[in-house]
Amino acid sequence: MKYQTVLFDLDGTLLDTLEDLRDGVNVVLERYGYPRHTLEEIREYVGNGAGVLISRALPEGTAPEEIERVLAEYKEWYRIHYCTKTRPYPGVAEVLEKLAAEGVKMAVVSNKPDAVTKELAKKFFPGLPAFGQRNDIPRKPEPQMVWKALETLGADRTRACYVGDSEVDVVTAKNAGLPVVLVSWGFRTKEQLRAAGAETMVDTAAALLEHLEGKSRNTR
Repeated sequence: MKYQTVLFDLDGTLLDTLEDLRDGVNVVLERYGYPRHTLEEIREYVGNGAGVLISRALPEGTAPEEIERVLAEYKEWYRIHYCTKTRPYPGVAEVLEKLAAEGVKMAVVSNKPDAVTKELAKKFFPGLPAFGQRNDIPRKPEPQMVWKALETLGADRTRACYVGDSEVDVVTAKNAGLPVVLVSWGFRTKEQLRAAGAETMVDTAAALLEHLEGKSRNTR
């Protein structure tokens, strides 16, 4: 096994959450008379947490207090409806099962709110430790959540890697001192990932497993 510990991003990496994110944003925007957004627009806005998502979804120049008001309502809606259309990507559950069987330590590290992150991990990947955004720890790309996960797992940083799907994950891994593997099935295109500095990219869950096991031949 190439790595003893693997940390995973959640949205766009393990779970396809995009439709629920879009629906939540649009429900709240409509309540306040703002234009709705397409799935592809929301895809471009996600990755840095709910606050950045709502800021990007609102018209440029929206007052900070209005952003906070819309954000609070979005969080309340999403807290209830976060798992209506969300599903795991094909093959990822099997990857986690295989890694667990081989003794690999694993956890989720996400910019999603901590409670929702834990609930989604519990629902779709029982037993997988999950760390989400909290007020007492900086969100990605700051490295503290990654370090907290490694500490909790009792993991050796030199034998760990981070798996994600966005430029945020590239910077997060760099800040944490970990190699990063990017999946191309998530919220960014291959071109965007390459522009972000991706060195290792996989297109399927099977290819991800091969790379993590040290069996892959071409991961770019």
